[in-house]
Amino acid sequence: MVEGSKSDEKNPSHFRDIVTETIFGFVFWSLFYAFGPMIWFYPLNELEISGYEVYVVVWLSPILLIIPKFLTFIQNKWILNLLRLIMVACVGSFQAPDTLTRLQILALGNFVGMLQLSATIFSKTNIKRSITFWGLILGYFALLVGRIWFVSVSPAFNDVNANTAVVTVGLIACVDRLLLSGFDGQADDIPPVDPKQTPSSILTGVAFGSLLYATQWLFGEVSVVARWSVTGYPSPGPAPNPWGMVILLSLAIGAILFSDTIVSTSKIWWLLGLIGFLVLFYYRGYLSFGGGVLLALYIMSLWPSMLDQVSCTCPPITLTIAVVVYLVEIFFWVWTVAYNFVPGGVYTREHTDYLIGFVMLSLLVGFHLMKHSIRTYSFATFVNTSMPSKAIRLFLGLIILVGASGFVYRIQPNEYGHQLGEHKQFSAMVWTYHFGYDNRGWPSLERTAKLIEDTGADVVGLLESDASKPFLGHNDLGMWLGERLKMYVDFGPATKDHTWGSLLLSKYPIVESQHLLLPSPEGELAPAVVATVNMSGHLVNFIVVHMGNDRDDLDRKLQAEQLADNLANSKHPVVFLGYVTSAPNSRDYKHLTTVGKAKDIDSTDLERWCEYIFYRKLIRLGYARISHASLSDTEIQMAKFRIPDSDDYVDNDKIVKKPDGIPEHVRFNSRFGEYKDGHSYLPDHLFHMSTPKYFVQA
Repeated sequence: MVEGSKSDEKNPSHFRDIVTETIFGFVFWSLFYAFGPMIWFYPLNELEISGYEVYVVVWLSPILLIIPKFLTFIQNKWILNLLRLIMVACVGSFQAPDTLTRLQILALGNFVGMLQLSATIFSKTNIKRSITFWGLILGYFALLVGRIWFVSVSPAFNDVNANTAVVTVGLIACVDRLLLSGFDGQADDIPPVDPKQTPSSILTGVAFGSLLYATQWLFGEVSVVARWSVTGYPSPGPAPNPWGMVILLSLAIGAILFSDTIVSTSKIWWLLGLIGFLVLFYYRGYLSFGGGVLLALYIMSLWPSMLDQVSCTCPPITLTIAVVVYLVEIFFWVWTVAYNFVPGGVYTREHTDYLIGFVMLSLLVGFHLMKHSIRTYSFATFVNTSMPSKAIRLFLGLIILVGASGFVYRIQPNEYGHQLGEHKQFSAMVWTYHFGYDNRGWPSLERTAKLIEDTGADVVGLLESDASKPFLGHNDLGMWLGERLKMYVDFGPATKDHTWGSLLLSKYPIVESQHLLLPSPEGELAPAVVATVNMSGHLVNFIVVHMGNDRDDLDRKLQAEQLADNLANSKHPVVFLGYVTSAPNSRDYKHLTTVGKAKDIDSTDLERWCEYIFYRKLIRLGYARISHASLSDTEIQMAKFRIPDSDDYVDNDKIVKKPDGIPEHVRFNSRFGEYKDGHSYLPDHLFHMSTPKYFVQA
């Protein structure tokens, strides 16, 4: 048991110190979680390793601790506060003028952030170590709660106003540490740990790296577990809102109630954690989610004792190995999905099971099988105050309460009340969304919502939509857009299914759906959603799909065959919203339209390659292509249809390019301009490629 110094008697609760350390923890996690997606932006655009991945070496800054006296140097009050000041200032990278500058500022922030972390968790002050540990944990919870209020987006990187607010609060904390608090100036000699009780720096580093990764991988945002367990309608599993609150509570309970060393270091507890992980991965729906809840209790319970163990080891060895292990694991997760574009992908393809095994084995060997020192800082007693103190528990409770309030504030109605109208007309849209980032790497969610509102689309198929991955920022695009646009959401194949995502948004209730992983023996997995939507009593099927790459010919052939079966066997009117990666009248195009018994929305449009809209048992009214204006790398395609009154109907077969004589309710929004031949390269969303077109009776 660690006892406090005399200086602690003046302020046994250290509430102010806890608050400021929580702010620094929030800033640290914000920078740490934002760095990966910023690096990923470059290979995402180039579809190959870009070279910018080398920036991850900044996370290895703790290796500098091998320099004699360097740790003492950065623990100096003035140097430490300079590091904090730089770290906080680097949050402002969001306001950088270009992508590369933002990446470089973020890199500096993470370089300094790791040094700041090293200086504090290896502090020579008992109380400072303890409060740093709990400040880091509370900062993590503060980030999770902030993301609840910002609907899964990190508050620091949501918009300029929020970014400025975070920087401002961080600067106030820096001023407090520098001018108003003697906390950083305290020092008492911490006797060396008995060599017989000193844990292995190498094994501890491996375990800490795995814990760091597992925490971000599955609990970097409270909606992730729901997206791992999602399945098709009518029972899609727990929705992120409100079930994300269960994850938040489980993490908090794990950190406070199950973090006692006797429990957290138990091998039985490890076995329960492993069971939770396997249930989350191998099952679907509520059972899978239950596994995630158990895993949340387990993972968060390890943090206090793990930080104790880390602080008793050799700083440069432990932290450097931890970062290396973390990087290996996050790159491996990338490789399980992006295997078609990276070297060695054939060995990592869809092998999340390997990663789960390594993470859990690392925690077993590097934590649960280790001899744990009787010295503890996470659970120390300072002047009759046991850590975590009452102040820490109350502060965590307040943070959780703010998170719960966020869920209540965001609660959605069971029905949105959209009606089809007397014309029985609807519009459908398909777009390759690029994971919610524009072509500069900035979040595009609000601009996307405004664009969809302007189109008036009733049903939206978004491709490349699964950003619930650590290297894509853990932004739940379906949840964000669904709440913002008041639309029903089908997330599509689960995040654990190793795809880039296919998402369906609908103004009308989704009554049934299937999530498909199409045959992909050669290339990346092709995700699809086959859903039935109830449009005011009229059932219409929608197929949203991202087929394989053009180089994977066998994949596309097999995928076209399965999709054609889905089209042909549809009992209801059907709309196909897909990324086909084939030219008009190609083999796959013909298979979808002939065997699938579907019509092309405009068979005269030969200037297409990726996106297509097919349909059956509907009357076509209009077709438009809208430029992406750098909001994504792909244009938007739209079509308007009318549901026929009976099976005895005649489709519109005449193309009209001028809207004169076209009823107002059929016309596309004039906000996108007028009919235009050729591409539009202007920085605004405009009609182009010989659209819009309307269809009438000859």
